[in-house]
Amino acid sequence: MIRQLDCEADLPPVAIIADAHCHDIHSDYDTTGITLDGQTLTLRSWADTRRASRVFNESRAALKLALHDIQKRGIKHVVLLGDYSDDGQIEATERIIQLLRHHRDRYGTKFFAITGNHDAYGPSGKHQSTRFVSSPKQTTLVTSDPKVAATEPGSAILTSKMYCEGVPQGIARMAEFGLFNQSNYLHWETPFGRNDSLESRQYIARSEDGLQAHRLVDASYLVEPVEGLWLLMIDANVFEPRNGQWKPSQKQAFLDSSEAGWNSLLRNRPHVIDWISEICSRADQTGKTLLAFSHYPTIDPFADVGNDAEKLFANSEMLRRQPDLAVSEALMNSGLRLHFSGHLHVSALSQRTNDANTLEDCAVPSLAAFPADYKIVHPDSLSIDTVQLDSMSLDPMVMSYYRDEAITAGDPEDAALQASCYGEFLYRRMHTRVIHHYLPKEWPEDIAGLLSDASTADLALLMLMAPDAVHSSTMTGMSGMASAQIINRLEQKTTQHSVTLDELSACRMTQLISDWYCLRHAGFQARAYIGSDNIKIYRFLTDCFADPATRIESNPQAFFAIFLRMLKSSLQRSELSVTRECLLSV
Repeated sequence: MIRQLDCEADLPPVAIIADAHCHDIHSDYDTTGITLDGQTLTLRSWADTRRASRVFNESRAALKLALHDIQKRGIKHVVLLGDYSDDGQIEATERIIQLLRHHRDRYGTKFFAITGNHDAYGPSGKHQSTRFVSSPKQTTLVTSDPKVAATEPGSAILTSKMYCEGVPQGIARMAEFGLFNQSNYLHWETPFGRNDSLESRQYIARSEDGLQAHRLVDASYLVEPVEGLWLLMIDANVFEPRNGQWKPSQKQAFLDSSEAGWNSLLRNRPHVIDWISEICSRADQTGKTLLAFSHYPTIDPFADVGNDAEKLFANSEMLRRQPDLAVSEALMNSGLRLHFSGHLHVSALSQRTNDANTLEDCAVPSLAAFPADYKIVHPDSLSIDTVQLDSMSLDPMVMSYYRDEAITAGDPEDAALQASCYGEFLYRRMHTRVIHHYLPKEWPEDIAGLLSDASTADLALLMLMAPDAVHSSTMTGMSGMASAQIINRLEQKTTQHSVTLDELSACRMTQLISDWYCLRHAGFQARAYIGSDNIKIYRFLTDCFADPATRIESNPQAFFAIFLRMLKSSLQRSELSVTRECLLSV
């Protein structure tokens, strides 16, 4: 569906794309790749795809579709919120530059980019290594690191095209897309003034122990592409030196920028906060409409006020990537009102308020993960459209390869490989990511071990049993351990909630967990995929067993009481009426 733009609007709409992670399956990494239907392709394996934070082989098609849809809507201004490249490889960056130039030269699209943690690394860059498919049974190691190539002599491919460049070179490649001043901009500046040279945009970052100090580039900029519209592009991609003795070229020389983000910016770039305050003041005085962007969130999009995720999932990658409350406090005090972020692959609109101001952070999801969306902001009304890419067709050649690989590996049938469209593929892939990543990597081992083939009926019976009555390493078959009294209590509860035991038995625990992740990432958009039958089951479980008072997780019942509390919160957030957003499709 194409929404007609308001011809009476004074300021043009701005499209926002986050985390495209663009990998071109026709890339040239000096490897022979795999030949399918007469085409030689540079493919990532299904084994990699099913456990990763995003898909690979579908990413360029998703980006092309988003750009095509933007062009059809007549939108001329596009913000790229970082992680536009697959992993910062020179080849990947050059491929996306070619695509952006095509749209700029043919349709007049103006792009404004900011780097993410996948696009550049530190002052001098880092080596990258990836395995590309050579047959359904085999992959080839491709790397820019001679030491890594030496681990597989005779078969590994050593190429500079895999190298991820540092901040100076990495942003210089993208210079024409906002990062440097262009002749058609009405205004352009950095925290250091109007000079766009790399030498004039540097600051000193120091390690906490004072042993390391590096001169780094701050890629932040403010641009006025049309009269009255200011786009504030904030480089929160901070490479903070790590304590100890390190060479800048070493991978461990800097704290993980993907986890540091705005938290590190407060420590290392206080000049940026001062600059934001000054820009907000100037915008108010001169009547400019100010929109702010960075790769990293400024507010927790999950609104986990009880820190339940921290109680249950100490190893969660999401937890390590959360901004401190000090971030939103500093930005509220600066006068900033609306900020768009990426990085977490989440679609959400979050808000914090203090005596000085209200800050809203619109989290824009990845094009290469569930949900695959981009956003459109209308500066005059500050209304936001969410444009879904769900209906995108899947490449039958690639899907056929995935199925062949799974059969060759002897893997059980995967529902994702029978998907009819991109949205369904991404939704079903979340289930296989739960199996191959979340449960083994982030869930407590003893809890994950309980879940093998367990159903939500098993969970309900577990929650009704006394902790000392459970003597099993699995939840499966709880009906055989539960007393007649416990089973009768469950039947009474199901009758009250119009749910049957058969329905609970048919719903797997892994499906519930997968749907919880989908609800957290996509909110109300996930409900269409989950379906009303499973939503009814989840409401029953959360209404009956989500204990608001549970504070410890020393036994399975306590763990799941907190987990169901989190599921209840996700369900409630997904049911909220969306007043600021309009949901569209390509």
